[in-house]
Amino acid sequence: MTRRTLAVVSAGLSQPSSSRLLADQLAAAVRRERPGVDVVTIELRDIAHDITNNLLTGFPPAGLREALDTVARADGLIAVTPIFNASYSGLFKSFFDVVEEGSLADKPVLIAATGGTARHSLALEHALRPMFSYLHAVVVPTAVFAAPEDWGGATVQGALASRITRATGELAREISRREPVTVIDPFDEPTPFEELLAS
Repeated sequence: MTRRTLAVVSAGLSQPSSSRLLADQLAAAVRRERPGVDVVTIELRDIAHDITNNLLTGFPPAGLREALDTVARADGLIAVTPIFNASYSGLFKSFFDVVEEGSLADKPVLIAATGGTARHSLALEHALRPMFSYLHAVVVPTAVFAAPEDWGGATVQGALASRITRATGELAREISRREPVTVIDPFDEPTPFEELLAS
């Protein structure tokens, strides 16, 4: 079986955060569905300054460059954000604002969020899904929202567990039916200097 890579982006601000807890539960469920998936988790709080610097200068520092490359090369993506004021967090949006154009095209994406009340779950459909659709990602039908009442200690409870199983099954199937992602580096085969001089 061909090994695949899953990028997991968590925009939680606290440490520990419920967004990271949900991200870890989702990644573990994908591994159960599709053994052999390599998971790389990106904590946006760790590269927040890099994201801001990139927005100001147009150049990604090394930490952000690594995160962007991870997302581009991944066969699938899990994106988790806390919900603030009925939408995704500013840090979450800023990261996807600096993702290179085309990096998410045809990439399977599972969207998920956490919030202080279940009423915030609508943000998944009116904010996250349209954004990823605009980026030409393939967003799986089931989105996952976790409110405080969904957690019992550090374990996933009831209806949340069912949503996680359904959503990660959809993501695993989308990853499996696609060819592995190959990223072409335009600098791998540069034009020889002699050819440049001849023209």
